[in-house]
Amino acid sequence: MVREIVFDTETTGFKAEEGEKLVEIGAVELINHIPTGKTYHQYINPQKEVPEEAFKVHGLSYDFLKDYPIFSEVADEWLEFVGEDAVLVAHNASFDINFLNYELKQINRPQFSWDRVVDTLEIARNLFPGSRVNLDALCKRFNIDNTERTLHGALLDAELLAKVYLELLGGVEPTMLGGEKKTTSKTEFFEGKMEKAFREARDFPIDEEELKAHEAFLSGKIKEAIWLK
Repeated sequence: MVREIVFDTETTGFKAEEGEKLVEIGAVELINHIPTGKTYHQYINPQKEVPEEAFKVHGLSYDFLKDYPIFSEVADEWLEFVGEDAVLVAHNASFDINFLNYELKQINRPQFSWDRVVDTLEIARNLFPGSRVNLDALCKRFNIDNTERTLHGALLDAELLAKVYLELLGGVEPTMLGGEKKTTSKTEFFEGKMEKAFREARDFPIDEEELKAHEAFLSGKIKEAIWLK
């Protein structure tokens, strides 16, 4: 079983080491590349004003965030959701992981190792060199509906990224039972409801005349059949 956490963060700025803070985390769980419907979402009090530049990106003001818990109060819940072995998937992962690890270090919590991180930005750059590979561009490329994304939002962006990630891996595969490939742009796919179409075994009756003809063919036309040895 492969468990993956596709996630996104929003912040007050670019560098945690310069005092910028997390303001939102959103994540979705995949098991064997299938969404389970399990998500994580948390607004975070940055304990500082949100610069205008950051507010224009995600629309989260300090006045909105000030009544939410600070990161140290939600860190254990976040770590429990991620778990010890899950692969972490993010777009421009170095930004998100560096931010999280800096915040985790400040409160003496375990940090995420890079060997469990997948960066979808790197995958997209390798697949489409020279093309725009931000989240909106990839949604357009894969015909994924992102019309609700008027601003950056961690959970919405994580859901969209999970769909993009599956397309970067080759798309949602059809079942071994011959089902058609399903697009990842359908909202219901992310509700974790993957219905499997099982077919009844078909009966192919053989009448007596056909059976006799078959036996005659085997006995008269095929000599030393290997399945009779």
